[in-house]
Amino acid sequence: MLHDLAHQIVKDGEGLTKFVTVKVMGAESKRAARIIAKSIANSPLVKTAIAGEDPNWGRIVAAIGKAGEAADRDRLAIWLGDILVAKDGEVAPTYCEQQGAAYMQGPEIAITVDVGVGKEAATIWTCDLTKDYIAINADYRS
Repeated sequence: MLHDLAHQIVKDGEGLTKFVTVKVMGAESKRAARIIAKSIANSPLVKTAIAGEDPNWGRIVAAIGKAGEAADRDRLAIWLGDILVAKDGEVAPTYCEQQGAAYMQGPEIAITVDVGVGKEAATIWTCDLTKDYIAINADYRS
């Protein structure tokens, strides 16, 4: 039910094309998980990669680092939907970039991250950052 409400609110954004769920697990505390999830969800580089349908997991890693919370690079894991993209801080041996790119074309994107330092988790909902969003809000006058 909460997911449905979030979906309605996020989908009401100007110029967006994708609904994004960011889940962080393996954090030291719930607060740390939320801070990391918000860093990913609010990252212009992550949001524009999503708009461009680019499975650029390096941008997710940068957003994790920018959060300033504990994360173990050597235990880090990242999924796009059910696709394991990174494991133990490196590209997953089973990952195929074409599969990641195909997944990014969908209207709903799930990014899951395990930062490998604890047992706490948080989920944040967001959207992509498109040229239309920028144009609508750059031209808006109150």
